[in-house]
Amino acid sequence: MTDRSPAPIVSVKPLVLDAPGRGTDLHVRVSAPVVGDALPILVFSHGFGWSLDGYAPLTDHWAAHGFVVIQPTYLDSRRLAIPADDPRTPTIWRQRVQDVKHAIDQLDRVEAAVPGLQGRLDRSRIVAAGHSFGSQTTAVLLGARVLDADGTPGEDLSDPRVQAGVLLAPAGTGGDDLTPFAAEHFPFMNPSFETLTTRALVVVGDHDDSPLTVRGPDWMTDPYTLSPGADALLTLFDGEHSLGGISGYEVAETTDESPERVAFLRHHVLAYLRSALDPEDASWPDARSALTANPSPLGRIDTQ
Repeated sequence: MTDRSPAPIVSVKPLVLDAPGRGTDLHVRVSAPVVGDALPILVFSHGFGWSLDGYAPLTDHWAAHGFVVIQPTYLDSRRLAIPADDPRTPTIWRQRVQDVKHAIDQLDRVEAAVPGLQGRLDRSRIVAAGHSFGSQTTAVLLGARVLDADGTPGEDLSDPRVQAGVLLAPAGTGGDDLTPFAAEHFPFMNPSFETLTTRALVVVGDHDDSPLTVRGPDWMTDPYTLSPGADALLTLFDGEHSLGGISGYEVAETTDESPERVAFLRHHVLAYLRSALDPEDASWPDARSALTANPSPLGRIDTQ
């Protein structure tokens, strides 16, 4: 399992973008290969508490293989230390989605901020990915909605500019599937996936036992089983919530550290996104075929 030869990358941080009404500057990190033209754009959403400095095992790899990766720091970041009683706290999940849209709105500034990037973006090819809380952000961009207290789907916050997405260790359905603590403290964890119509890959660990649900690891597969858009599910054998350590190199919160699992994940995500953006690109079917032929695979792929 190998990807094409990686290119050197350049990263710029923090790039400060306009975000009216946010109350705090929107800082993003931009990483891009130093070679190549017509580069697609990937907006990556971190998990709860992280920042633009996280997830280098993924984002550096994807940048080195042809994507311009934009990483916002969201209001829930530990770096910002916004208190729980801040009036913005209940709607941080919505602000996350708006932050992605602000970043896409300002691609001129993104392009100008990175040395050598001018004129090399392909703005017609935009994808999104996210881990944990970031997967909810991505799912909403793809069409998922948060149900109101009466079960009515809330506002459609999707963005048609995002052509495909990847949900890493996403949350499943709410209601009775949540623990009492999650139901009380996270009312936005009540999604409907029926309107998630944009193409998506869902990635889960089969040992990801979340403290937020009364169900087991299958809870994480709900976006795949319940949405019309998610057409592939990648299950990582023995993977827990950190999926082998994707949030950073040697981070303390990783409970299932496995560089091999991380490499396996990022390879298959890259293959999926390449084919999603270009139907003539055989990266995804080739990766699926190679996995089928592997006598000792690190995971499996289901499709629908």
